[in-house]
Amino acid sequence: MLSATCRAVRPSSIAACRLAVVKRAYYLSGEIHHEPFHPIPGRNPEWLNGQQAFERHLDSAQHIFIHGGAATPNHLIDNMVNVAQEKKLKDIKLMHIHTEGPAKYNEPEYEGIFRSNSFFTSSNCRKAIQDGRADFTPIFLSEIPLLFRRNYIKLDMALIMVTPPDRHGFCSLGPSVDCTRAAIQNARVIIAQVNPKSPRTRGDAYIHSSHVDCFVHMPENLQEMPARSMDEAEVAIGKQIAQNLVENGATLQMGIGSIPDAVLAELGSHKDLGVHSEMFSDGIVDLTQTGAITNARKKIKPGKIVSGFVIGSNKVFNFINDNPFVELCDIQFTNRTAIICQNPQVTAINSCIEVDLTGQVVSDSIGPRIYSGVGGQIDFIRGAALGTDGRGKPIIALQSATKKGTSKITPFIKEGAGVVTTRAHVHYIVTEHGIAQLWGKNLRQRAYHLIQIAHPDHRKSLEEAAFKRLKCMPSPD
Repeated sequence: MLSATCRAVRPSSIAACRLAVVKRAYYLSGEIHHEPFHPIPGRNPEWLNGQQAFERHLDSAQHIFIHGGAATPNHLIDNMVNVAQEKKLKDIKLMHIHTEGPAKYNEPEYEGIFRSNSFFTSSNCRKAIQDGRADFTPIFLSEIPLLFRRNYIKLDMALIMVTPPDRHGFCSLGPSVDCTRAAIQNARVIIAQVNPKSPRTRGDAYIHSSHVDCFVHMPENLQEMPARSMDEAEVAIGKQIAQNLVENGATLQMGIGSIPDAVLAELGSHKDLGVHSEMFSDGIVDLTQTGAITNARKKIKPGKIVSGFVIGSNKVFNFINDNPFVELCDIQFTNRTAIICQNPQVTAINSCIEVDLTGQVVSDSIGPRIYSGVGGQIDFIRGAALGTDGRGKPIIALQSATKKGTSKITPFIKEGAGVVTTRAHVHYIVTEHGIAQLWGKNLRQRAYHLIQIAHPDHRKSLEEAAFKRLKCMPSPD
């Protein structure tokens, strides 16, 4: 008679059942707490093709985590979708941060089979969320691992991408450690796409193969996000920040997008910069090669670039491959405010969608339409603001107007929009027209300084709107 563990896993072979029993018994021994680093004696993963893996382990009503970013395991996703449709499964919940690729599970024909829940939204989820076929959870990036570690979400399965095991049996999670480490610590079943094209990264990226239930071999090019060319406004913003706010020896955090890239492009003459960030991209590579980034003055992991995940082109993937200079860490560590604030001159550079005249920052949505997520913006805004050396700089940067000419500095945020950085958290707002320092300023002063960096075509109307809202004229004093 099969054990309860075997019945829960539903393997189609006695061998697979025995593997599950060994893994479960080892975890429940009283000493092991789902740490995927150490070898489990006598246990090895099965090598299957994608269809076999999901025929064996996929069932209705499961909660499944999907590895994200450049490490999105699209081969596994395709097989999962096909098997679920063939088996007529229902109500499978998928959880993930930003993923790349087509995300077939979000297509209308899979409604009722899958429901995606984004902790940070990418373009392949926006329409499904807007149409009500998928969900979005607003949450700080630093707190996503707690959903799994506190068993708020009990994961039946984790789909990940890894490098081939080395001679000791260790695989690497490649360019995305982020919240994936917490997922593999707590998932009942782990299915891994073994991709020899993935970079082998260090830090918290390792998982021993004995913790994996199924290996599926499939070489696949990583999902690239090459930097796009910057327009004049973005270049100007990069210069404003690099020349006025980034000091030698600063510890940098950069969000995603062309504005952080524009800042990095202007930092070539700086010295002893460090990196402690939730993510980084191609721009870091050149600064390392020219010697601007040394990490020499950092207090947390000095001498090393610290990040949670990497997105970019093959240029940055080649850079992180087996590079001791880079550690990819659990996002609960990288984004913890108490850790961030210990580094010198923490300079957090993030972008947004709009800012109102009181300093409320909208970053995750355009009106009611979910665009991205909360991410790590507040984690690092607070880390910089609370820097133990008193020299941190929390920066929000945006172009002064949209491509259609609408002001991004507005009297009121759009109806339905979400405030990510509150007006109490905000310090520096930067556009191509200048820098507004809002910390410690009252609403009247904030309105004045924001109007000064708004697009010239909108300053008069913003001043009139500020007077109507505040019942007094904006003023610097």
